[in-house]
Amino acid sequence: MAEQRKTERAPIDIYLNKIIDEARHLARATDISTDGIWVSKILEPRSATRAVGLEFQLPGSEEVINAAGEVVREDSRIGGRAEGTAIRFTHMAHRYRRMIEVYVSRVAGNA
Repeated sequence: MAEQRKTERAPIDIYLNKIIDEARHLARATDISTDGIWVSKILEPRSATRAVGLEFQLPGSEEVINAAGEVVREDSRIGGRAEGTAIRFTHMAHRYRRMIEVYVSRVAGNA
């Protein structure tokens, strides 16, 4: 399978709010890039909705990042990980994207 990622990714281990149809659902992120985030489902109903909202904090930051995203891939199991989704960021403030860029650069550079 060809590599589809266009930007550098970094591991992350955070809980976040995934907003589906205006309802918040707890989820866990395990990697992030400036283009998107992998989110494992924890407490979430099945939904055909592709557009989601996200609220999260990067490790070491107190600022809450608000972003809009689109589900681009769903997997029921990946190497033993829980069901999850690949979400492409579709809208966020420039300063949030810059915060993610700095985080990815710092963490991926230490990997």
